[in-house]
Amino acid sequence: MKIGLESNLIRALLKNVYFITGTAYAGKSTMVRLLAEKYDGICCGENYHDALMGLIDREHQPNLSYFETMSGWQEFIGRTPEEYDAWITGCSEEAAGLELLQLIRLSVGEKKIFADTNIPLSVLREIGDYHRVAVLLSPQSMSVERFFDREDAEKQFLYRQIQQAPDPVQAMENYKNCLAEINSPAHYREYEESGFYTCLRREDSTIPEVLEKLERHFQLRQAG
Repeated sequence: MKIGLESNLIRALLKNVYFITGTAYAGKSTMVRLLAEKYDGICCGENYHDALMGLIDREHQPNLSYFETMSGWQEFIGRTPEEYDAWITGCSEEAAGLELLQLIRLSVGEKKIFADTNIPLSVLREIGDYHRVAVLLSPQSMSVERFFDREDAEKQFLYRQIQQAPDPVQAMENYKNCLAEINSPAHYREYEESGFYTCLRREDSTIPEVLEKLERHFQLRQAG
């Protein structure tokens, strides 16, 4: 049995939460960290729902449970772009409940919370006001070609797994195709046409510039 919780109640509980969503390599993690530091808030970085992963099971969260059922990391990196895209979408939907639970837990008190979220746009429309949600976008070429440029442990682990494949060149090409699929023009349009504030990362974009745009959108500072 699914237990419903009306969106107006969730919205009220999360009144101090600022959501940032969007494509890969758009600067989401950097922005939530900087905003939390500047406004003495709580930073919920990428995959902050991991704190509650111990609650899931294979029946109710089959996509999030994939790591328990896969044969190994070569299977993970060897899936087709279509399979990878479907899995990412499934994980986003299943993780939404964990994200909301974690945000509700953290919302006790008056501190602002800045969340790098994968909650589906359809859910964000129900629980987030316009000035509490921002979409950061990067060009597909940037989100694919620079995916492994970052030093975070998860992406470097995947890079090593690709290098250990029987054919590393083919494995890298396939994984980049997977990244291109989840950052496809169709998904990009979903973000662009979401009705939320959007900010495109350009080659010459600077961190202070994007940070100021988000501060103004979130009404944390006055325009001037």
